[in-house]
Amino acid sequence: MYWLGLDVGTGGSRALLIDAAGHPCYSFVAPHEEMRMLRPLWAEQTPEDWWRAGQIAIQGVLREAGIDGSEIRGVGLTGQMHGLVLLDGQRKVIRPALIWCDQRSQPQVDFINSTLGVGSVLRYTANPVLTGFTLPKLLWVRDYEPEKFAAVRTVLLPKDYLRFKLSGDFATDVSDASGTALFDVANRQWSEGMMSGLGLERSILPNVYESSSITGRIHASAAAATGLALGTPVIAGAGDQAASAVGNGIVTAGSVSCTIGTSGVVFAYLEKPAYDPAGRVHTFCHAVRGAWHVMGVTQGAGLSLQWFRTRFAPEAAYDDLTADATLSPAGAHGLFWLPYLMGERTPHLDASARAAWVGLTAKHQRADLVRAILEGVCFSQKDGLEIINGLGARPDLVRLSGGGARSPFWHQLFADIFNERVVTLQTQEGSAYGAALLALVGTGEYSSVVEVCKRILHETEAKEPNADAAAFYSRRYAIYRSLYPALKSAFESIGELNG
Repeated sequence: MYWLGLDVGTGGSRALLIDAAGHPCYSFVAPHEEMRMLRPLWAEQTPEDWWRAGQIAIQGVLREAGIDGSEIRGVGLTGQMHGLVLLDGQRKVIRPALIWCDQRSQPQVDFINSTLGVGSVLRYTANPVLTGFTLPKLLWVRDYEPEKFAAVRTVLLPKDYLRFKLSGDFATDVSDASGTALFDVANRQWSEGMMSGLGLERSILPNVYESSSITGRIHASAAAATGLALGTPVIAGAGDQAASAVGNGIVTAGSVSCTIGTSGVVFAYLEKPAYDPAGRVHTFCHAVRGAWHVMGVTQGAGLSLQWFRTRFAPEAAYDDLTADATLSPAGAHGLFWLPYLMGERTPHLDASARAAWVGLTAKHQRADLVRAILEGVCFSQKDGLEIINGLGARPDLVRLSGGGARSPFWHQLFADIFNERVVTLQTQEGSAYGAALLALVGTGEYSSVVEVCKRILHETEAKEPNADAAAFYSRRYAIYRSLYPALKSAFESIGELNG
């Protein structure tokens, strides 16, 4: 028997099968259409395309395994957070989804803060409201597309649109709901204060569950479309970062992860809610029942390297680029990279922030540009780690996952720049793996998320910080931290000039 984790990512949907021992067995990825960016810092995708890709991914992994859907015991869901999916009374998609990196809604953020008060928002949700979150996107539609807003009957998050297509249920989980700016994180329920204060109806929001709960079962049309068996349990699952944390075993106190995907996330377990008064990191419900987590987010982490490769080195593999970086000395001959390709969340909360190389000279070559990108992403993640440490979540070590974990060179950079022991796990399967582990728990194979992680996950390679390199990068980090304040007003002027 197998358990299926389905991840609705930005670039594609991934289906992963694991066995009862938690071993990844088969996977299949179906790419999405490229995100649409009609204006700078806008980002949209089509929910129907996620469903198309989801069907292909599920069919593909069943074919890879040589099985039919009757051998799948449960389905766990995960995906990109914060996206806005709007359905009308006929359960049809009203408009393309505004996704996590869309930054158009600063006026709506300002409206929320002025209407409710920043203190009330923090009290209601344990977080400041950000342009990336779901609520200001919803208000943007209300302000600029009133006819479409009038048709709204249901608001869903990306993974939960696939849940609806699979089981017909309108449901989400506590971790994903935490990133909407509509959720009472401390009490693990929708916030009546946020809804009523902004004139929104509770009826448009889905039911909310703990992450290992069963929310529904595969219905007939989804069984025909995917090959899954009628009645297969569908588990609540988690937002991509909480699911990745389950896959990384960040489910007990003292555990911290750093995950480098399109975005980059430093993630720490919390036994009770604690939040940064300045709102530089986010406090959300964990996929572990009765627990919370805090995380700092770099919008353009892996995206920085992806952007460079796509625009300037399409012939190169990512391994080629990291090999290039080894040819440049530590510090890339004085070059810095600010990875703010899509604005920034941690620690700046600034949708107008822009990416930049600083210190560029005629001497610099491609190897220096790439090394500066890798170092800059590490510095940006250190920003989040420093804040998290200040909240009392001091790590015993850092577990690295995602693209950075697959590169020994980048792995060592994280250890040196963090000045921490950085380890990787035997299984590097990302959020789809965490979703599949949640399905194992949800169908009763294990008693809890903590138990399944303790029994299944094993550390492999560890990188210790080099003392000389750590000291060098500590001085570089001080310079890095000075760059954004020096450029902030210029970024704002660029935004005003270009819209």
